[in-house]
Amino acid sequence: MSASRHPALFAADPELASFVAAEEVLQAQTLRLIPSENYVSAAVLEASGTVLQNKYSEGYPGRRYYEGQQNIDRVEALAIERAKGLFGVDHANVQPYSGSPANLAVYLAFAKPGDTVMGMALPMGGHLTHGWGVSATGSWFRGVQYGVRADTGLIDYDAVRDLALAERPKVIFCGGTALPRTIDFAAFAEIAREAGSILVADVAHIAGLIAGGAHPSPADHVDVISTTTHKTLRGPRGAMLMCREEHAKAIDKAVFPGLQGGPHNQTTAGIAVALHEAAQPSFVSYAHAVVANAKALAAALLERGFDLVSGGTDNHLILIDLTGKDVPGKIAAKALDRAGIVVNYNTVPFDPRKPFDPSGVRIGTPSLTSRGLGVAHMPQVADWITRSVDAAAKGDEQALAVIRAEVTDLMAAFPAPGLPLS
Repeated sequence: MSASRHPALFAADPELASFVAAEEVLQAQTLRLIPSENYVSAAVLEASGTVLQNKYSEGYPGRRYYEGQQNIDRVEALAIERAKGLFGVDHANVQPYSGSPANLAVYLAFAKPGDTVMGMALPMGGHLTHGWGVSATGSWFRGVQYGVRADTGLIDYDAVRDLALAERPKVIFCGGTALPRTIDFAAFAEIAREAGSILVADVAHIAGLIAGGAHPSPADHVDVISTTTHKTLRGPRGAMLMCREEHAKAIDKAVFPGLQGGPHNQTTAGIAVALHEAAQPSFVSYAHAVVANAKALAAALLERGFDLVSGGTDNHLILIDLTGKDVPGKIAAKALDRAGIVVNYNTVPFDPRKPFDPSGVRIGTPSLTSRGLGVAHMPQVADWITRSVDAAAKGDEQALAVIRAEVTDLMAAFPAPGLPLS
């Protein structure tokens, strides 16, 4: 960011402007491996910062509680149609503020407080809003959880079926935040049918892979699809709910007036742009490149002696168990950050350590793929991770500084989309 590019912000609030400028430099110079992060295009950034910010628009297109919605209705209708076309669904709601409110709307649509709901356990790779105890969804509903096999790190669909038939949950969530393998939506659909449950696919992490044909779609198997619009989809920080026509009224009513007031119209515009970009042939190439890079990075890490949950990945995400390296995840993540490699520490299945000081780190390839890095670069990335973890074990700050310089040099050769810095 510079005063010439954003003169009003620098003039009105130079302190805040300096923080934004520093973040631009950080995003440009570091290797971002957090699987839930990405770079949006300049077009998405522009759409998200328009005068649509000035409008209140409670209701839905053609059914608003405020006048002056002629253009807002067109923006939202465009985003809806693009979502329906891209994901092959009957109905789409683009108003949820983020992924957690989107999931709350699902509960509001199909369950009552105290009802049984089912999802993947948080320590096994699930999400807080899938009925985990510390979440409102685990307080307001009776959450039961499934996990993965200790020997393979994979979902045991027979165990999921046994649990569903024993508990008969109103809602079953499939999907999560630390799942490195393909989700079998058809298997979940059969389980939900037998149990008489509403099936929800939370595809927040893999929505872009689905849109680009690099992961199977849940559209023909589930009642509702919940997703954020950033991560692999490369849109703004928002969310969508998509469903069969029979559930459209329940979903819309749950979002508004059930949980929210006026939608964030500037975000809706950014979502519309991102969906248009995701419908282009170049995005198909991007989605498949994300997976190819993740597989190559996983293979390179395995060659260097790392223990990967489930033994590898089918998607954009890799979960590393550092127990064998004798370095806790938190210490490793902070060392990697000092080396210019941004990850997050994460629990691994059956982790004996506490969530705020877990055994693993979670990494992914969406951001580096957006910058144009390819399979040929993944051994270098794996080498940096190896050297950083070794340096963390030894407390070798000089080694981390050397790696950071190397990372900065490579990032300079691959400018990030949407950033004014090269």
